[in-house]
Amino acid sequence: MKLGEVVARLGLELVGQTGRLDREVTGGYASDLLSDVMANAREGNVWVTLQIHQNVVAVATLKELAGIIIVNGRKPEPEVLAKAEQEGVPVMLTGMPAFEVAGRLYETGIRGNAK
Repeated sequence: MKLGEVVARLGLELVGQTGRLDREVTGGYASDLLSDVMANAREGNVWVTLQIHQNVVAVATLKELAGIIIVNGRKPEPEVLAKAEQEGVPVMLTGMPAFEVAGRLYETGIRGNAK
């Protein structure tokens, strides 16, 4: 499924990188621990988190993630969004909690990373 389809189906607010919505989402990963994401997320995953600082952009870039979904109505500072734009990382916002986002992603056919 393309990232743009995920945005539409979940009703996410896209706050940057609209040009990367044609990227294929290969799976999903939900975690707020950056080291966990670095160790376990896979290229093309969409990352569900409540973290809003610049390091999420660095991790998403390092892991070549499809995008970041920030939950619970949290909003990153403008400099975080500027960094995401510079690095080509789509950032999406939602008022839903992480658990609900994960469930809705699963309903669309996006699965986690099985070991």
